[in-house]
Amino acid sequence: MYAVIKTGGKQYRVAAGDLIKVEKLEGEPGAAVKFNEVLMVGAGNETLVGAPLVDGAVVEATLIETRKGDKVRIFKKTRRQGYRRTNGHRQFETVLRVTSILGGGNEIKWDGTVSLITKAELDARARGLAPRSLAAALETEVELDTAPLVETMVDEPSVIEDAPKKKAAPKKAAAETETTADEA
Repeated sequence: MYAVIKTGGKQYRVAAGDLIKVEKLEGEPGAAVKFNEVLMVGAGNETLVGAPLVDGAVVEATLIETRKGDKVRIFKKTRRQGYRRTNGHRQFETVLRVTSILGGGNEIKWDGTVSLITKAELDARARGLAPRSLAAALETEVELDTAPLVETMVDEPSVIEDAPKKKAAPKKAAAETETTADEA
């Protein structure tokens, strides 16, 4: 079952369990969001199109995070005049997880759990910059057998810091070798 909703001046085709990015919506992470502007509901071969909205249709979602989107570069130039301007813009966006769709006499709910881990935290974990604890390992559904490996990963940076650093060769020795080469 799917639905077409309208928010932020745009239309989105959503199904239960989908992760979507929409224009900025007010609310805290974990808040429930309801979309009453449902334009179409489809289930299998049946399609219910509203005129303009489907009566009684509701799409429910959970707000995961509000963040800035990708940067858009604006470049202006007037040729042969020495005029060049570069600017950038990052639009605010909200990330939602669709949890249920109700409409056309049908209702479908998503069985999964909504994780409120932000994209910034996932990126930091992928680069190995976020601290990993037993709680974080359990949250990402890692088995307990791998927990000691997580602790050893935390201890590794201290081993790297204790390693002796290489020193550069003194310049005086390099100058003496050049003079001996010239004399020969």
